[in-house]
Amino acid sequence: MSTALGHAVPDGRTVVRALVALKLRLLRNGLRRSPGRTAVYVIGGLAGLAFASGVAIAMAALNGRFAGSGDAGVMLLGVLTLGWAALPLFLFSSDESADPTRLTMLPLRPGPLLRGTLLAALIGPGPLVNLVLVTGAVLAGAGGGASVAFAVVGVPLTVACLVTLSRAVAAGNARMLSSRRGKDFAIFGGLAFALLIQAANVGSQSVFGRPGDTIDLSPLQPIASVLRWIPPIGAADAARTAADGRYGLALLQLASAAVLLVLLLRWWRGSLQELMVTADASTQEVARGVQRSRGWGFLPEGRAGAVMQRHLRYAWREPRAKAALFTSVGMTVVISLLSMVQGWASVYLLAMAGMFLGLQMLNLFGMDGSAFWMVAATLRTPADARDELRGRAYAVLSYAVPVTLLLGLLLAAVTGHWEQLPSAIGLALAVLGCGVALGALFSVLAPYTMPADSNPMRNAAPGQSGLVMLNSFGSMFGVAVLALPVGGYLAWALTSDGPNWPVLLVGPLYGALVAVLGVRLAATRLLERTPEILAKAVQR
Repeated sequence: MSTALGHAVPDGRTVVRALVALKLRLLRNGLRRSPGRTAVYVIGGLAGLAFASGVAIAMAALNGRFAGSGDAGVMLLGVLTLGWAALPLFLFSSDESADPTRLTMLPLRPGPLLRGTLLAALIGPGPLVNLVLVTGAVLAGAGGGASVAFAVVGVPLTVACLVTLSRAVAAGNARMLSSRRGKDFAIFGGLAFALLIQAANVGSQSVFGRPGDTIDLSPLQPIASVLRWIPPIGAADAARTAADGRYGLALLQLASAAVLLVLLLRWWRGSLQELMVTADASTQEVARGVQRSRGWGFLPEGRAGAVMQRHLRYAWREPRAKAALFTSVGMTVVISLLSMVQGWASVYLLAMAGMFLGLQMLNLFGMDGSAFWMVAATLRTPADARDELRGRAYAVLSYAVPVTLLLGLLLAAVTGHWEQLPSAIGLALAVLGCGVALGALFSVLAPYTMPADSNPMRNAAPGQSGLVMLNSFGSMFGVAVLALPVGGYLAWALTSDGPNWPVLLVGPLYGALVAVLGVRLAATRLLERTPEILAKAVQR
Protein backbone atom coordinates (compact mmCIF):
# COMPACT_ATOMS: atom_id res chain seq x y z
CA MET A 1 0.00 0.00 0.00
CA SER A 2 1.22 3.53 -0.68
CA THR A 3 0.25 7.02 0.17
CA ALA A 4 -0.88 9.72 -2.24
CA LEU A 5 2.72 10.87 -2.50
CA GLY A 6 3.86 7.43 -3.58
CA HIS A 7 5.74 6.53 -0.35
CA ALA A 8 5.22 3.03 0.99
CA VAL A 9 3.49 2.76 4.36
CA PRO A 10 5.68 0.69 6.73
CA ASP A 11 4.17 -2.41 8.29
CA GLY A 12 3.15 -2.46 11.93
CA ARG A 13 6.11 -4.41 13.32
CA THR A 14 8.59 -2.10 11.62
CA VAL A 15 6.86 0.94 13.11
CA VAL A 16 6.84 -0.57 16.60
CA ARG A 17 10.53 -1.49 16.43
CA ALA A 18 11.42 1.93 15.05
CA LEU A 19 9.57 3.79 17.83
CA VAL A 20 11.19 1.68 20.55
CA ALA A 21 14.60 2.20 18.96
CA LEU A 22 13.86 5.93 18.70
CA LYS A 23 13.14 6.13 22.43
CA LEU A 24 16.39 4.32 23.21
CA ARG A 25 18.28 6.61 20.84
CA LEU A 26 16.76 9.70 22.47
CA LEU A 27 17.83 8.48 25.88
CA ARG A 28 21.36 7.71 24.67
CA ASN A 29 21.81 10.97 22.79
CA GLY A 30 20.49 12.94 25.73
CA LEU A 31 23.08 11.35 27.98
CA ARG A 32 25.87 12.02 25.49
CA ARG A 33 25.36 15.79 25.47
CA SER A 34 27.70 16.34 28.38
CA PRO A 35 29.25 14.35 31.25
CA GLY A 36 27.40 16.55 33.71
CA ARG A 37 24.05 15.73 32.15
CA THR A 38 24.90 12.02 32.22
CA ALA A 39 25.91 12.19 35.88
CA VAL A 40 22.74 14.07 36.85
CA TYR A 41 20.55 11.58 34.95
CA VAL A 42 22.24 8.52 36.46
CA ILE A 43 22.35 9.93 39.99
CA GLY A 44 18.74 11.12 39.70
CA GLY A 45 17.57 7.73 38.45
CA LEU A 46 19.41 5.87 41.21
CA ALA A 47 18.12 8.30 43.83
CA GLY A 48 14.55 7.87 42.57
CA LEU A 49 14.91 4.11 42.60
CA ALA A 50 16.40 4.19 46.10
CA PHE A 51 13.56 6.41 47.33
CA ALA A 52 10.94 4.15 45.75
CA SER A 53 12.61 1.08 47.29
CA GLY A 54 12.59 2.75 50.70
CA VAL A 55 8.89 3.56 50.38
CA ALA A 56 8.14 -0.01 49.25
CA ILE A 57 10.05 -1.47 52.20
CA ALA A 58 8.23 0.86 54.60
CA MET A 59 4.88 -0.18 53.12
CA ALA A 60 5.77 -3.85 53.46
CA ALA A 61 6.82 -3.25 57.08
CA LEU A 62 3.36 -1.84 57.89
CA ASN A 63 1.71 -5.13 56.90
CA GLY A 64 0.71 -7.12 59.97
CA ARG A 65 1.96 -4.51 62.42
CA PHE A 66 -0.68 -1.80 62.08
CA ALA A 67 -4.38 -1.99 61.41
CA GLY A 68 -5.27 -0.35 58.11
CA SER A 69 -1.90 -0.94 56.44
CA GLY A 70 -3.77 -1.76 53.23
CA ASP A 71 -5.38 1.69 53.40
CA ALA A 72 -1.90 3.26 53.34
CA GLY A 73 -1.13 1.29 50.18
CA VAL A 74 -4.36 2.50 48.60
CA MET A 75 -3.49 6.11 49.40
CA LEU A 76 -0.07 5.64 47.79
CA LEU A 77 -1.77 4.27 44.68
CA GLY A 78 -4.11 7.25 44.65
CA VAL A 79 -1.16 9.66 44.74
CA LEU A 80 0.53 7.76 41.89
CA THR A 81 -2.63 7.86 39.78
CA LEU A 82 -3.06 11.59 40.34
CA GLY A 83 0.60 12.20 39.52
CA TRP A 84 0.59 10.20 36.28
CA ALA A 85 -2.62 11.93 35.17
CA ALA A 86 -1.49 15.47 36.03
CA LEU A 87 2.24 15.58 35.29
CA PRO A 88 1.84 15.40 31.47
CA LEU A 89 -0.03 18.70 31.69
CA PHE A 90 2.90 20.34 33.50
CA LEU A 91 5.94 18.61 31.96
CA PHE A 92 4.64 17.91 28.46
CA SER A 93 7.49 19.62 26.63
CA SER A 94 10.27 18.07 28.74
CA ASP A 95 9.87 14.66 27.04
CA GLU A 96 10.19 14.74 23.26
CA SER A 97 8.70 11.24 22.95
CA ALA A 98 5.48 12.36 24.69
CA ASP A 99 4.54 14.79 21.90
CA PRO A 100 2.67 12.88 19.16
CA THR A 101 2.51 15.95 16.92
CA ARG A 102 6.17 15.33 16.00
CA LEU A 103 5.05 12.23 14.08
CA THR A 104 1.93 13.56 12.36
CA MET A 105 3.66 14.19 9.03
CA LEU A 106 4.90 10.58 8.75
CA PRO A 107 2.87 7.89 6.89
CA LEU A 108 1.92 5.97 10.04
CA ARG A 109 -1.29 4.22 10.98
CA PRO A 110 -2.78 4.84 14.45
CA GLY A 111 -2.61 1.18 15.52
CA PRO A 112 1.15 0.59 15.09
CA LEU A 113 1.85 4.11 16.32
CA LEU A 114 -0.15 3.37 19.47
CA ARG A 115 1.61 0.06 20.17
CA GLY A 116 5.05 1.46 19.51
CA THR A 117 4.47 4.56 21.64
CA LEU A 118 3.13 2.45 24.51
CA LEU A 119 6.15 0.17 24.50
CA ALA A 120 8.46 3.18 24.26
CA ALA A 121 6.68 4.82 27.20
CA LEU A 122 7.43 1.77 29.35
CA ILE A 123 11.17 2.33 28.84
CA GLY A 124 13.01 4.54 31.29
CA PRO A 125 13.46 5.13 35.01
CA GLY A 126 9.96 6.52 35.51
CA PRO A 127 8.03 3.31 34.83
CA LEU A 128 10.62 1.31 36.82
CA VAL A 129 10.21 3.56 39.85
CA ASN A 130 6.45 3.35 39.42
CA LEU A 131 6.65 -0.48 39.34
CA VAL A 132 8.55 -0.52 42.63
CA LEU A 133 6.05 1.83 44.29
CA VAL A 134 3.04 -0.15 43.08
CA THR A 135 4.66 -3.34 44.36
CA GLY A 136 5.18 -1.70 47.75
CA ALA A 137 1.55 -0.58 47.84
CA VAL A 138 0.47 -4.17 47.14
CA LEU A 139 2.74 -5.57 49.86
CA ALA A 140 1.11 -3.25 52.41
CA GLY A 141 -2.13 -5.23 52.31
CA ALA A 142 -1.31 -8.60 50.74
CA GLY A 143 -1.24 -11.93 52.54
CA GLY A 144 -1.40 -15.57 51.47
CA GLY A 145 -0.96 -17.47 48.21
CA ALA A 146 -4.12 -16.05 46.63
CA SER A 147 -2.71 -12.53 47.04
CA VAL A 148 0.41 -13.52 45.13
CA ALA A 149 -1.67 -14.79 42.21
CA PHE A 150 -3.73 -11.61 42.05
CA ALA A 151 -0.63 -9.42 42.52
CA VAL A 152 1.11 -11.06 39.55
CA VAL A 153 -1.75 -9.82 37.37
CA GLY A 154 -2.66 -6.65 39.22
CA VAL A 155 0.77 -4.99 39.45
CA PRO A 156 1.64 -5.00 35.72
CA LEU A 157 -1.97 -4.13 34.87
CA THR A 158 -1.81 -1.11 37.18
CA VAL A 159 1.51 0.05 35.72
CA ALA A 160 0.16 -0.32 32.18
CA CYS A 161 -2.96 1.66 33.11
CA LEU A 162 -0.93 4.49 34.68
CA VAL A 163 1.46 4.81 31.74
CA THR A 164 -1.43 4.64 29.26
CA LEU A 165 -3.35 7.24 31.26
CA SER A 166 -0.38 9.59 31.14
CA ARG A 167 0.13 9.25 27.38
CA ALA A 168 -3.61 9.43 26.64
CA VAL A 169 -3.86 12.71 28.57
CA ALA A 170 -0.82 14.06 26.72
CA ALA A 171 -2.17 13.04 23.30
CA GLY A 172 -5.65 14.33 24.04
CA ASN A 173 -4.29 17.76 24.97
CA ALA A 174 -1.29 17.90 22.62
CA ARG A 175 -2.47 20.89 20.61
CA MET A 176 -3.19 22.93 23.71
CA LEU A 177 -0.04 21.89 25.58
CA SER A 178 2.26 22.76 22.66
CA SER A 179 0.82 26.28 22.42
CA ARG A 180 1.77 29.34 24.44
CA ARG A 181 -1.39 29.03 26.51
CA GLY A 182 -0.47 25.46 27.28
CA LYS A 183 2.92 26.57 28.59
CA ASP A 184 1.18 29.19 30.73
CA PHE A 185 -1.12 26.50 32.07
CA ALA A 186 1.91 24.36 32.90
CA ILE A 187 3.39 27.21 34.93
CA PHE A 188 0.25 27.82 36.99
CA GLY A 189 -0.36 24.09 37.31
CA GLY A 190 3.18 23.52 38.55
CA LEU A 191 2.67 26.06 41.33
CA ALA A 192 -0.65 24.45 42.25
CA PHE A 193 1.04 21.06 42.27
CA ALA A 194 3.71 22.40 44.65
CA LEU A 195 0.97 23.63 46.99
CA LEU A 196 -0.67 20.20 46.86
CA ILE A 197 2.63 18.55 47.76
CA GLN A 198 2.96 20.81 50.80
CA ALA A 199 -0.64 20.04 51.76
CA ALA A 200 0.10 16.31 51.46
CA ASN A 201 3.21 16.79 53.60
CA VAL A 202 1.21 18.45 56.34
CA GLY A 203 -1.49 15.79 56.06
CA SER A 204 1.04 12.96 56.32
CA GLN A 205 2.47 14.51 59.48
CA SER A 206 -1.01 14.60 60.99
CA VAL A 207 -1.47 10.88 60.18
CA PHE A 208 1.96 9.38 60.79
CA GLY A 209 3.15 11.98 63.26
CA ARG A 210 6.73 12.99 63.78
CA PRO A 211 9.57 10.54 64.48
CA GLY A 212 8.87 8.75 67.74
CA ASP A 213 5.11 9.33 67.63
CA THR A 214 2.59 6.48 67.45
CA ILE A 215 1.40 5.77 63.90
CA ASP A 216 -2.37 6.01 63.50
CA LEU A 217 -3.73 4.90 60.13
CA SER A 218 -7.40 5.12 61.06
CA PRO A 219 -7.93 8.56 59.40
CA LEU A 220 -7.11 6.96 56.03
CA GLN A 221 -9.96 4.44 56.17
CA PRO A 222 -12.85 6.64 54.89
CA ILE A 223 -10.87 7.87 51.89
CA ALA A 224 -9.30 4.49 51.10
CA SER A 225 -12.68 2.75 51.21
CA VAL A 226 -13.69 4.85 48.20
CA LEU A 227 -10.40 4.94 46.33
CA ARG A 228 -9.92 1.15 46.31
CA TRP A 229 -12.87 0.73 43.96
CA ILE A 230 -11.59 3.25 41.45
CA PRO A 231 -9.55 1.66 38.67
CA PRO A 232 -6.61 1.31 38.27
CA ILE A 233 -6.18 1.49 42.06
CA GLY A 234 -8.45 -1.50 42.42
CA ALA A 235 -6.21 -3.72 40.29
CA ALA A 236 -3.37 -3.43 42.79
CA ASP A 237 -5.75 -3.58 45.77
CA ALA A 238 -7.14 -6.89 44.46
CA ALA A 239 -4.33 -8.70 46.31
CA ARG A 240 -5.60 -7.34 49.64
CA THR A 241 -9.20 -8.20 48.71
CA ALA A 242 -8.13 -11.76 47.86
CA ALA A 243 -6.28 -12.01 51.19
CA ASP A 244 -9.64 -11.35 52.90
CA GLY A 245 -11.19 -14.26 50.96
CA ARG A 246 -13.37 -12.11 48.69
CA TYR A 247 -12.22 -13.55 45.39
CA GLY A 248 -15.23 -12.38 43.42
CA LEU A 249 -14.66 -8.77 44.39
CA ALA A 250 -10.97 -9.12 43.60
CA LEU A 251 -11.80 -10.39 40.13
CA LEU A 252 -14.18 -7.45 39.72
CA GLN A 253 -11.39 -5.04 40.61
CA LEU A 254 -9.09 -6.59 38.01
CA ALA A 255 -11.84 -6.57 35.40
CA SER A 256 -12.64 -2.90 36.00
CA ALA A 257 -8.99 -1.99 35.55
CA ALA A 258 -8.85 -4.01 32.32
CA VAL A 259 -11.94 -2.16 31.05
CA LEU A 260 -10.29 1.15 31.96
CA LEU A 261 -7.15 0.15 30.04
CA VAL A 262 -9.22 -0.62 26.95
CA LEU A 263 -11.06 2.71 27.21
CA LEU A 264 -7.79 4.61 27.66
CA LEU A 265 -6.28 2.89 24.63
CA ARG A 266 -9.34 3.80 22.55
CA TRP A 267 -9.13 7.41 23.71
CA TRP A 268 -5.43 7.49 22.96
CA ARG A 269 -5.93 5.96 19.52
CA GLY A 270 -8.71 8.44 18.71
CA SER A 271 -6.52 11.35 19.76
CA LEU A 272 -3.65 10.10 17.59
CA GLN A 273 -5.94 9.66 14.60
CA GLU A 274 -7.39 13.14 15.05
CA LEU A 275 -3.91 14.66 15.27
CA MET A 276 -2.85 12.86 12.08
CA VAL A 277 -5.80 14.01 9.96
CA THR A 278 -6.52 17.47 11.43
CA ALA A 279 -4.50 20.50 10.42
CA ASP A 280 -2.85 22.58 13.10
CA ALA A 281 -4.89 25.66 13.93
CA SER A 282 -1.82 27.82 13.47
CA THR A 283 -1.73 26.92 9.75
CA GLN A 284 -5.33 28.01 9.29
CA GLU A 285 -5.00 31.53 10.63
CA VAL A 286 -5.49 34.35 8.18
CA ALA A 287 -2.57 36.72 7.90
CA ARG A 288 -3.25 39.84 9.85
CA GLY A 289 -1.80 43.28 9.45
CA VAL A 290 0.78 44.41 11.96
CA GLN A 291 -0.80 46.83 14.39
CA ARG A 292 1.22 49.67 15.79
CA SER A 293 1.77 49.24 19.50
CA ARG A 294 0.35 52.06 21.56
CA GLY A 295 2.44 53.44 24.36
CA TRP A 296 1.41 53.01 27.96
CA GLY A 297 0.66 56.24 29.74
CA PHE A 298 2.50 55.47 33.00
CA LEU A 299 5.82 54.69 31.30
CA PRO A 300 8.73 57.13 31.34
CA GLU A 301 9.73 58.90 28.15
CA GLY A 302 12.51 57.85 25.82
CA ARG A 303 14.38 54.59 25.55
CA ALA A 304 13.83 53.61 29.20
CA GLY A 305 10.05 53.63 28.69
CA ALA A 306 10.28 51.59 25.49
CA VAL A 307 12.55 49.05 27.19
CA MET A 308 10.20 48.85 30.16
CA GLN A 309 7.22 48.19 27.89
CA ARG A 310 9.12 45.51 25.98
CA HIS A 311 10.26 43.80 29.16
CA LEU A 312 6.74 43.73 30.62
CA ARG A 313 5.36 42.26 27.39
CA TYR A 314 8.02 39.56 27.41
CA ALA A 315 7.38 38.84 31.10
CA TRP A 316 3.74 38.12 30.22
CA ARG A 317 4.22 36.34 26.90
CA GLU A 318 7.53 34.48 27.23
CA PRO A 319 6.98 31.13 29.03
CA ARG A 320 10.47 31.08 30.56
CA ALA A 321 10.14 34.61 31.95
CA LYS A 322 6.67 33.85 33.25
CA ALA A 323 7.90 30.64 34.84
CA ALA A 324 10.65 32.54 36.67
CA LEU A 325 8.24 35.23 37.88
CA PHE A 326 5.52 32.92 39.17
CA THR A 327 8.07 30.54 40.65
CA SER A 328 9.46 33.41 42.72
CA VAL A 329 6.02 34.37 43.98
CA GLY A 330 5.04 30.72 44.40
CA MET A 331 8.10 29.90 46.53
CA THR A 332 7.28 32.74 48.89
CA VAL A 333 3.62 31.69 49.11
CA VAL A 334 4.46 28.02 49.68
CA ILE A 335 7.01 28.79 52.42
CA SER A 336 4.60 31.25 54.03
CA LEU A 337 1.74 28.75 54.01
CA LEU A 338 3.97 26.04 55.40
CA SER A 339 5.14 28.37 58.18
CA MET A 340 1.53 29.20 59.02
CA VAL A 341 0.53 25.55 59.26
CA GLN A 342 3.58 24.58 61.34
CA GLY A 343 3.28 27.59 63.63
CA TRP A 344 6.43 29.59 62.91
CA ALA A 345 4.95 32.21 60.56
CA SER A 346 6.34 35.72 60.67
CA VAL A 347 5.69 38.92 58.77
CA TYR A 348 9.44 39.18 58.19
CA LEU A 349 9.20 36.30 55.72
CA LEU A 350 8.33 39.14 53.39
CA ALA A 351 12.07 39.70 52.94
CA MET A 352 12.16 36.48 50.90
CA ALA A 353 9.68 37.96 48.45
CA GLY A 354 11.89 41.02 48.08
CA MET A 355 14.92 38.85 47.36
CA PHE A 356 13.22 36.47 44.90
CA LEU A 357 11.47 39.27 43.02
CA GLY A 358 14.53 41.51 42.94
CA LEU A 359 16.56 38.70 41.41
CA GLN A 360 14.24 38.71 38.40
CA MET A 361 16.95 41.05 37.07
CA LEU A 362 19.33 38.07 36.78
CA ASN A 363 20.49 37.00 33.31
CA LEU A 364 18.46 39.65 31.50
CA PHE A 365 20.29 39.26 28.20
CA GLY A 366 20.57 35.49 28.30
CA MET A 367 16.77 35.43 28.41
CA ASP A 368 16.68 37.51 25.22
CA GLY A 369 18.57 34.82 23.32
CA SER A 370 19.44 35.57 19.72
CA ALA A 371 17.16 38.62 19.81
CA PHE A 372 19.81 40.40 21.88
CA TRP A 373 21.62 41.36 18.69
CA MET A 374 18.90 43.99 18.08
CA VAL A 375 19.57 45.44 21.52
CA ALA A 376 23.34 45.30 20.98
CA ALA A 377 23.02 47.14 17.66
CA THR A 378 21.38 50.12 19.40
CA LEU A 379 23.83 50.40 22.32
CA ARG A 380 26.13 53.19 21.13
CA THR A 381 26.60 55.50 24.12
CA PRO A 382 26.81 55.12 27.91
CA ALA A 383 23.41 56.82 28.10
CA ASP A 384 21.91 54.04 25.94
CA ALA A 385 23.35 51.41 28.28
CA ARG A 386 21.96 53.17 31.36
CA ASP A 387 18.52 53.55 29.79
CA GLU A 388 18.50 49.88 28.77
CA LEU A 389 19.17 48.70 32.32
CA ARG A 390 16.98 51.39 33.90
CA GLY A 391 14.04 50.36 31.76
CA ARG A 392 14.41 46.73 32.74
CA ALA A 393 14.80 47.67 36.42
CA TYR A 394 11.65 49.81 36.23
CA ALA A 395 9.77 46.87 34.70
CA VAL A 396 10.81 44.52 37.50
CA LEU A 397 9.95 47.08 40.18
CA SER A 398 6.55 47.80 38.60
CA TYR A 399 5.29 44.35 39.58
CA ALA A 400 7.71 43.48 42.41
CA VAL A 401 6.67 46.35 44.67
CA PRO A 402 2.86 45.74 44.47
CA VAL A 403 3.34 41.98 44.95
CA THR A 404 5.57 42.58 47.96
CA LEU A 405 3.04 44.94 49.55
CA LEU A 406 0.18 42.52 48.93
CA LEU A 407 2.05 39.58 50.44
CA GLY A 408 2.93 41.75 53.42
CA LEU A 409 -0.75 42.49 54.05
CA LEU A 410 -1.62 38.80 53.79
CA LEU A 411 1.13 37.75 56.20
CA ALA A 412 0.13 40.44 58.70
CA ALA A 413 -3.53 39.42 58.47
CA VAL A 414 -2.77 35.75 59.04
CA THR A 415 -0.25 36.20 61.84
CA GLY A 416 -2.03 39.14 63.46
CA HIS A 417 1.27 41.03 63.92
CA TRP A 418 0.24 44.27 62.24
CA GLU A 419 2.76 46.21 64.32
CA GLN A 420 5.59 44.40 62.47
CA LEU A 421 4.27 45.19 59.00
CA PRO A 422 5.95 48.63 58.54
CA SER A 423 9.41 47.36 59.42
CA ALA A 424 8.88 44.18 57.36
CA ILE A 425 7.95 46.26 54.32
CA GLY A 426 10.99 48.48 54.81
CA LEU A 427 13.29 45.46 55.04
CA ALA A 428 11.69 43.79 52.00
CA LEU A 429 12.07 46.93 49.86
CA ALA A 430 15.71 47.27 50.92
CA VAL A 431 16.33 43.65 49.93
CA LEU A 432 14.44 44.24 46.67
CA GLY A 433 16.72 47.14 45.75
CA CYS A 434 19.81 45.08 46.54
CA GLY A 435 18.47 42.28 44.34
CA VAL A 436 17.92 44.67 41.44
CA ALA A 437 21.46 46.02 41.79
CA LEU A 438 23.14 42.62 41.90
CA GLY A 439 20.89 41.26 39.16
CA ALA A 440 22.00 44.03 36.82
CA LEU A 441 25.66 43.43 37.63
CA PHE A 442 25.45 39.65 37.20
CA SER A 443 23.52 40.08 33.94
CA VAL A 444 26.44 42.02 32.51
CA LEU A 445 29.38 40.21 34.12
CA ALA A 446 28.15 36.58 34.23
CA PRO A 447 25.45 35.91 31.62
CA TYR A 448 24.62 32.35 30.57
CA THR A 449 22.77 30.77 27.68
CA MET A 450 19.12 29.86 28.02
CA PRO A 451 18.12 27.40 25.25
CA ALA A 452 15.33 28.65 23.02
CA ASP A 453 13.38 25.38 23.06
CA SER A 454 9.84 24.66 24.12
CA ASN A 455 10.67 23.64 27.64
CA PRO A 456 10.19 26.51 30.09
CA MET A 457 11.73 24.44 32.88
CA ARG A 458 15.13 24.14 31.20
CA ASN A 459 16.96 27.23 32.42
CA ALA A 460 20.46 26.79 30.98
CA ALA A 461 22.34 25.20 28.16
CA PRO A 462 24.56 22.18 28.94
CA GLY A 463 27.99 22.95 30.38
CA GLN A 464 27.00 26.20 32.11
CA SER A 465 25.97 24.87 35.49
CA GLY A 466 28.80 26.82 37.13
CA LEU A 467 27.45 30.13 35.85
CA VAL A 468 23.94 29.19 36.95
CA MET A 469 25.19 28.36 40.45
CA LEU A 470 27.13 31.63 40.57
CA ASN A 471 24.06 33.61 39.55
CA SER A 472 21.69 31.81 41.91
CA PHE A 473 23.65 31.35 45.13
CA GLY A 474 26.19 34.11 44.62
CA SER A 475 23.45 36.67 44.10
CA MET A 476 21.47 35.52 47.16
CA PHE A 477 24.59 35.70 49.34
CA GLY A 478 25.41 39.10 47.90
CA VAL A 479 21.92 40.43 48.59
CA ALA A 480 22.16 39.24 52.19
CA VAL A 481 25.48 41.07 52.59
CA LEU A 482 24.28 44.28 50.92
CA ALA A 483 21.10 44.38 53.00
CA LEU A 484 23.04 43.81 56.22
CA PRO A 485 22.94 47.46 57.38
CA VAL A 486 19.13 47.56 57.35
CA GLY A 487 18.75 43.97 58.56
CA GLY A 488 21.34 44.55 61.30
CA TYR A 489 19.55 47.61 62.61
CA LEU A 490 16.23 45.76 62.60
CA ALA A 491 17.75 42.82 64.49
CA TRP A 492 19.15 45.23 67.09
CA ALA A 493 15.79 46.97 67.43
CA LEU A 494 13.92 43.67 67.91
CA THR A 495 16.37 42.31 70.49
CA SER A 496 16.84 45.52 72.51
CA ASP A 497 13.28 46.89 72.33
CA GLY A 498 14.48 49.80 70.22
CA PRO A 499 12.26 51.60 67.68
CA ASN A 500 11.82 49.62 64.46
CA TRP A 501 9.65 52.16 62.62
CA PRO A 502 12.70 53.90 61.06
CA VAL A 503 13.18 50.79 58.90
CA LEU A 504 10.07 51.80 56.93
CA LEU A 505 11.82 55.06 55.98
CA VAL A 506 15.42 53.92 55.73
CA GLY A 507 14.74 50.62 53.95
CA PRO A 508 13.21 51.97 50.72
CA LEU A 509 15.76 54.80 50.53
CA TYR A 510 18.67 52.43 51.06
CA GLY A 511 17.28 49.96 48.51
CA ALA A 512 16.76 52.72 45.94
CA LEU A 513 20.30 54.03 46.47
CA VAL A 514 21.86 50.57 46.08
CA ALA A 515 19.72 49.86 43.00
CA VAL A 516 20.78 53.12 41.31
CA LEU A 517 24.46 52.48 42.04
CA GLY A 518 24.23 48.90 40.86
CA VAL A 519 22.53 49.83 37.59
CA ARG A 520 25.08 52.58 36.93
CA LEU A 521 28.02 50.26 37.61
CA ALA A 522 26.54 47.62 35.34
CA ALA A 523 25.90 50.20 32.60
CA THR A 524 29.55 51.25 32.61
CA ARG A 525 30.56 47.67 31.74
CA LEU A 526 27.69 46.89 29.37
CA LEU A 527 29.18 48.54 26.28
CA GLU A 528 32.54 46.80 26.56
CA ARG A 529 30.92 43.47 27.47
CA THR A 530 28.39 43.51 24.63
CA PRO A 531 30.34 41.11 22.32
CA GLU A 532 30.73 38.52 25.12
CA ILE A 533 27.08 38.84 26.11
CA LEU A 534 26.00 38.47 22.49
CA ALA A 535 28.12 35.33 22.12
CA LYS A 536 26.48 33.82 25.21
CA ALA A 537 22.99 34.84 24.11
CA VAL A 538 23.19 33.17 20.69
CA GLN A 539 25.06 30.05 21.90
CA ARG A 540 23.16 26.75 21.62
